[in-house]
Amino acid sequence: MALADVRTWIFDLDNTLYPPEARLFAQIEAKMREWMVRDLEVTEAEADRLRALYWREHGTTLAGLMARHGTHPDDFLRHVHEIDLSALRPDPALRTALGALPGRRIVFTNGTAEYAGRVAAALGLEEAFDALYGIEEAGLVPKPHKAAFEAIRRLDGFDAAGAAMFEDDARNLLVPHEWGMETIHVAPRRAEGAHVRHHARDLASFLGGLAGRTPAPS
Repeated sequence: MALADVRTWIFDLDNTLYPPEARLFAQIEAKMREWMVRDLEVTEAEADRLRALYWREHGTTLAGLMARHGTHPDDFLRHVHEIDLSALRPDPALRTALGALPGRRIVFTNGTAEYAGRVAAALGLEEAFDALYGIEEAGLVPKPHKAAFEAIRRLDGFDAAGAAMFEDDARNLLVPHEWGMETIHVAPRRAEGAHVRHHARDLASFLGGLAGRTPAPS
């Protein structure tokens, strides 16, 4: 399959639809630390250690907290997504590029769909997507786990053979690659591995370049 054949375009949210310089995830990490210090009764340093450990071993900090501490996901998700979005500005170039894509456009994030909707609105992309899926729609199983992708595929009904996945976290491209999807790493530097078929330093520019042509893997 080539990008010209894609009819379902699946986008991660944080650090993918907007650049890392917006530092929204730094706010989320601070909220995670705050929650863990309070609820686990640990120091800030220990909270940071556990947060990173659970992200590596479980896919997300929340997944680790649920597995190791029985954390209630609703309370945690509500707390960590109460952040300031004022660093985001409407992105007309991205809105135009998304609108020119053939087929359906969806968001699949390890955050919540409600949070994804607020971020999309701050970027001026309220009408750009056909669906927004979050961790709750994935049954609280996070990417990169295969079960998370399977849950969203069942819910949305997309055909992996005609889909592409855009991600800033390259490990979340492993399952899409196994399924034969086009995979695009959105980051300043390209990750290594056969599971990364394309690299986009700037999402709007990459998508804009798809008009009338199929870029070769870079």
